[in-house]
Amino acid sequence: MTPESEREFRDYVENHRAALLRTAYLTCGDWHHAEDAVQTALVKLYGAWNRARRETVDAYTRRILANAIIDQTRRGWFRRENAYADPPDRPAEPARGDGGQAEAAALLARLPLKQRGTLVLRFWEDRSVEETARILRCSAGTVKSNTSRGLKTLRDHYAASILADQGSR
Repeated sequence: MTPESEREFRDYVENHRAALLRTAYLTCGDWHHAEDAVQTALVKLYGAWNRARRETVDAYTRRILANAIIDQTRRGWFRRENAYADPPDRPAEPARGDGGQAEAAALLARLPLKQRGTLVLRFWEDRSVEETARILRCSAGTVKSNTSRGLKTLRDHYAASILADQGSR
């Protein structure tokens, strides 16, 4: 890689890493897995930087990131639970000032991975149906059905939580 390409890559990473990390977090629901996925995606992007510059770099990077998250979930260690001798009394509080990301991630965590990824790309990243289909390597119809099913599931969970809150009063 030439020094100019290296500088372009470094600038791209500095300007887009935070957005990639938020997207990965909302997709997989865990900051550690999100950081791993972003790091994997950036390593792969570095190796393909000259080719990526000829294409749309953002779309190329998002596709690499989506594939990295899917690859993570296929590994056995991703789903494995860890046992602790002295578990904490209660779960850790979400970070303050995260712009509602913890709540959004909790809702999205209830969805299957493909629906979750579709909703994150469509609504968080504000991608079109065609862009989302290109990134996820599926048809526009699949994006539409995953969007519809994912939103229905979120609405159902929201309605159930409202009813539960009213019942506890």
